[in-house]
Amino acid sequence: MTSAIPPNTPAPASDPARGPQVHASALLRHAKLWLVPTILCALVSLLLSLLYMGGILSPGDHLDRLPIALVDEDQGRPLPGQQENLGKQITDTVATAGSSKTSIDWRRLDAAEAQDALASGKVFGALVVPADFTASVAALATNRATTRPTLTVLTNPGLGSLGSSLASQINQGAAHQASLAIGKQLAATSTVPTTRVLLADPVAVVTRVGHPIGRHSGLGLTAFYYTLLLVLGGFIGGNLVNAGADTALGYADSEIGPWHTRRPTVPVSRTQTLVLKMVMTAGISLLTTTLVMIATIAILGMDADHIPMLWLFSYCATVAVGLGVQAINAAFGGIGQLVSMFVFIALALPSSGATVPLEATPAFYRFLGVFEPMHQLSSGVRSILYFDARADAGLARGWIMIAVGMVAALAFGFAMTHYYDRRGLRRLTPQPE
Repeated sequence: MTSAIPPNTPAPASDPARGPQVHASALLRHAKLWLVPTILCALVSLLLSLLYMGGILSPGDHLDRLPIALVDEDQGRPLPGQQENLGKQITDTVATAGSSKTSIDWRRLDAAEAQDALASGKVFGALVVPADFTASVAALATNRATTRPTLTVLTNPGLGSLGSSLASQINQGAAHQASLAIGKQLAATSTVPTTRVLLADPVAVVTRVGHPIGRHSGLGLTAFYYTLLLVLGGFIGGNLVNAGADTALGYADSEIGPWHTRRPTVPVSRTQTLVLKMVMTAGISLLTTTLVMIATIAILGMDADHIPMLWLFSYCATVAVGLGVQAINAAFGGIGQLVSMFVFIALALPSSGATVPLEATPAFYRFLGVFEPMHQLSSGVRSILYFDARADAGLARGWIMIAVGMVAALAFGFAMTHYYDRRGLRRLTPQPE
């Protein structure tokens, strides 16, 4: 058994009770002792900083086809000298301006289609031209005006407060530009200076919720934090099971404070060890998933419908993450926790799309969102919590990706352990002093 003490270390001091002891001051002078942890800590800190901050600093600068509904309900006749009513002119102008760049995906829908898109989370908001818009604008140039022309901006808080806010700002900007354009037309026909000033910006913009969610929904953030609990439950639970099983089987020492135990080694193959850990992970997840729901819904009062479906989805999501952790630990050994941390936490959080829409992040994060588990799971949870558990609101994709994740974890984990067992690469066991 080779010594862990670096070469050229000064002779240890004598301790009759415990034998020779090495002072920390002697060990700290050896550069090799610092090398690996320093490099790993530096790389982790750098990568985490770039990953987490890179996706949130300027979401407005990275917009890529953010879906927003554009609804024209205007039924008024065209103004004198014009071939189309103002609703058609406004929506054509907005859609044409948006087609020249890919930042916004303006979707021209009727009222029913827009409401369905909001209720399924397919659009972050809507800009609606009401049925009486042209008539109310025409009345401004006469004595018949009783109300100010209004454009309606609908928000969708179920897609997160930031995404809904971005869509609202875009809609309000488009409505304001439309108001200024209409004002120029009206001011040109007025001869009274005061009237021309009043007509410079004649349209009011009203913002209201297009698809309401519950008061105890964290402004659309409960889906993200609930999903985070599921991922952390699978990640932490998987690592605890991994460490606990290794200790119980005698493949790792147990140290709690000053207490140290070492159990007899149980002769078991890597493949059978992985079976044991995966079954334990699935069993313990029954309890942890139930406790998460008790804490968030029963104790804290989080708004949630479809409780049985939420529990089943939560359990399967937690198990999928836990199995992935066990597969990675079985394949990579000592650095498995670091690898699984990047797979399930470091890369998954900024690419989840649950706080900052993926359409407002750099292309790298949108690429990660295709396969990183947190995006798939948060879409499913969001569908259950906010969108009546509709399959087309992300729930179907969530189930599919859970199944894919489980199959991938099982295939990768058992392929690696079977390979190690065939090569005779048995696990090292602690040796007595």
